[in-house]
Amino acid sequence: MREFAHAEDVTVRYRSFELDPQAPAEATESVVDALGRKYGGGAAAGRRMVEGVTEVAAQVGLSFDFGRAPHARTVDAHRLLHLALAEGGPAVQSALNEALLAAYFSQGRSLGDHTVLRDVAVTAGLDPDRVDAVLAGTEYADAFRADLEQARAYGISGVPFFVVDHKYAVSGAQPTAVFAELLEQAWVEAHPRLQVMAEAPACGPDGCEVPAGVREPGADLPSSS
Repeated sequence: MREFAHAEDVTVRYRSFELDPQAPAEATESVVDALGRKYGGGAAAGRRMVEGVTEVAAQVGLSFDFGRAPHARTVDAHRLLHLALAEGGPAVQSALNEALLAAYFSQGRSLGDHTVLRDVAVTAGLDPDRVDAVLAGTEYADAFRADLEQARAYGISGVPFFVVDHKYAVSGAQPTAVFAELLEQAWVEAHPRLQVMAEAPACGPDGCEVPAGVREPGADLPSSS
């Protein structure tokens, strides 16, 4: 985005996608235990998976510590992201998204716990009363489900997944150059330039260019007496 000439015209919105819709609403095990149970090998295997991701994160300056995080469904966190977008715009949604990721991946906090969600959302700038109202009810559940339906329509099966102008997509972690190409392609598609098939002298703001051998209108008319 910093290198893209038209960055000021780009709006980033986060859409909902559940990696594990079968996760419990209230956590009953840690992420390590859940991974070991799902993929086999028990807690030891789950711990190795988490450590592998943590090592990769450290290579780009991210401090991860999420193995101890409770494994729980994140639908309420997604509903708060829709609240942030609706009432604060993309900037507030982005701030909340980063705060939620930090709470989970760096601090090992549960994104299924309403106390944690309220604390993170209010700290990110959302109105406490609105946060409480959303968490207490089902507001934005329709928006959450609509995002899931759109993801299925796109054929999305994992994250990260990036969609630009409903036409171009990038799946998975990719080099910066891929995103630069994506933005340029989308911009050109949205702002097409005409292909001129033939050119000849034409009139412009400063008048008309007269080709050699062409008489200007009225140039040889006799003057009146």
